[in-house]
Amino acid sequence: MNRFAIRCAAGLSVPFLLVACSSAPSATGDSGSGGQVTITVGDRPTSSDPANRASYDKRVADFEKANPDIKLNPVETLWDPTTFQAQAAGGQLPDVLNVPFTEPQGLIARKQVADLTKVLKDDGLMSQLNPNVLKIAQDQSGNVFAVPTAAYSVGLVYNRELFTKAGLDPDKPPTTWDELRQDAKQIAQKTGQAGYAQMTTNNTGGWMFTTQSYAFGGSIENEDGSQASFDDAPSKAALQLLHDMKWVDKSMGQAVLYDIDGISKAFAAGKIGMFMSAPDAYRTLVNVNGLKSSAFGIGPMPQQGGDHGTLSGGSVQIVSPNATDAEKTAAIKWIKFNYLNKYVNQDAAVTAAKAGVAGKLPVGTPGLPVVAADQWATYQSWIKPYVNVPLDQFAPYTKVAADQKIIPEPPVKAQEVYAALDPVVQTVLGNAKADIPALLTKAAGTVNAKLGR
Repeated sequence: MNRFAIRCAAGLSVPFLLVACSSAPSATGDSGSGGQVTITVGDRPTSSDPANRASYDKRVADFEKANPDIKLNPVETLWDPTTFQAQAAGGQLPDVLNVPFTEPQGLIARKQVADLTKVLKDDGLMSQLNPNVLKIAQDQSGNVFAVPTAAYSVGLVYNRELFTKAGLDPDKPPTTWDELRQDAKQIAQKTGQAGYAQMTTNNTGGWMFTTQSYAFGGSIENEDGSQASFDDAPSKAALQLLHDMKWVDKSMGQAVLYDIDGISKAFAAGKIGMFMSAPDAYRTLVNVNGLKSSAFGIGPMPQQGGDHGTLSGGSVQIVSPNATDAEKTAAIKWIKFNYLNKYVNQDAAVTAAKAGVAGKLPVGTPGLPVVAADQWATYQSWIKPYVNVPLDQFAPYTKVAADQKIIPEPPVKAQEVYAALDPVVQTVLGNAKADIPALLTKAAGTVNAKLGR
């Protein structure tokens, strides 16, 4: 999933920075002479990012060479929740645009995206996509309105060396929060390090609290995103467990204020036994912060009181609702070429894997695949000679992740909700006498005021 989870954790809801649109794209594209179809495609990097812009432009050129009947008009338009509605009303959106997992259901309800069911079936791409992830982009009848192209699900990252030092089995991470609590206590007592830590700042506190609440059977917003729903028993139980780990077990160490960068550095330094993150944390921990690869481990999201699921995120590609059938077909070809080619084309898979090895990047890091299980297995066979990550250490996660229920982020104002929940988690971990029900009630009031705007 490249860096999507990390950017979400830093307070962004999409895997790119918001920039101004440099041109006014056509909402529908237009047909040229000789049967040529022209479509406008978004997400072109700006001139201030020359390397990525050049890479994007090369893909455009390669696509047009392979598809001479399709002309692409690339623009710098990116998903921006503050301007999207105005752009949609004014016909200023491209034919193809990358949006986060939180958006498809609202876009479907407002009829702001094209129904892609037929063109996906005709192309053959429908059968190649992960049906579990595809639900994010489907209506109640099963029609598909977007194409998932990047996905992640949060699991439990743990330090295998600290597990061994504490007398725990490094191949068996906890699968419930009761087990996690006991393992954290044992790590703290046996090694003197924090058995568990949780992010709390820069919207990551709310993000990880949401993940934990989901694992306890709770929710953050009601179905249509009109009201906060976290002032309930599962969320209170999740916070109470954190409180007791911190103040009763003393298994969470002294540090309270962590964001994704801070917790990654502390974990890589051997100061933390476990924390919640996605599989791509491997790159940050090992390649960036110097953790020994043999110390990295990841398991599924621990559950409490049932198999509830885990938070997922990612991005999907949407197509203009005004697109003609020919333009939809062209759009799917571009989406497949630009975002999914390595999963469905052996030459593209091998080329990407070789480039990763040459760039000293992790190749073969498991995650939540956007393609179906059989297609994912085929892709894995293509890149097997180039995999440079310890797959056995991801096994506890991969054995569960494909079938574990995935739950998207809150559908409305997710980042503002996370910001309102940051101080709740900080207070619980910073004050032994924190009033958990009062904190949640106050935060719910803050969130409801935002959702009601």
